[in-house]
Amino acid sequence: MVLGCAEFCVRLTLTSHDPEGPLSRIVLKAILGFVMRVLYRPKVEGMERIPATGPVILAGNHVTFIDSLFLSLVVKRPVYFIGKDEYVTGKGVKGRLMAWFFTSAGMIPVDRDGGHGGVAALMTGRRILEEGSVFGIYPEGTRSPDGRLYRGRTGIARLTLMTGAPVVPFAMIGTDKVQPGGKGRPHIAPVTVRFGEPLDFSRYDGMDRDRYVLRAVTDEVMSDVMELSGQEYVDIYATKARAA
Repeated sequence: MVLGCAEFCVRLTLTSHDPEGPLSRIVLKAILGFVMRVLYRPKVEGMERIPATGPVILAGNHVTFIDSLFLSLVVKRPVYFIGKDEYVTGKGVKGRLMAWFFTSAGMIPVDRDGGHGGVAALMTGRRILEEGSVFGIYPEGTRSPDGRLYRGRTGIARLTLMTGAPVVPFAMIGTDKVQPGGKGRPHIAPVTVRFGEPLDFSRYDGMDRDRYVLRAVTDEVMSDVMELSGQEYVDIYATKARAA
């Protein structure tokens, strides 16, 4: 029953987005892309490793709020993310502008605070991939509290094993200097977005319920992210470190 309700909500959410990207996304990307190139001149490495067609999961580190914005702007294909529904439920002119901005940037709103939030997020990612689109995910589950790389959650492993989509690891380098602490007015600082070789986990086909396999897949992805980013790795969840 839980899966049925979550899948129904996801279907309603995703009927409003075009896998190739709506006009609003094209406009937003053109404007912000120009500003970004002028101000930040981001360096992009390994872009050719992202498949030109078909489903793909982009999995990387998360150091500040604007990581998703930089990723969406440098990747040629539309990238979709999971985001809190509170970003698109605001009232008045400001609320409508925020809703337009986040949805145009590729955010799919999901209530992640509810009891079924994790299931809804997983089903949303699965639906995006089954449509042949690009899904961006941060396996740590939240922003790093101190700039180090933390243990990945196994949702990414479930997604790649359920859909067969390859995983392209990536690293955001320097975005924490653009927006320290994830708050305040952005600063001008060099940014590098680095993509690794696609990871194929077809050898684990049909094993998406094996917790040891899920952990092994997740750890392999995080190992590649660590090599790409150069971050120190901490084998605990970021949420636990933040609470401590």
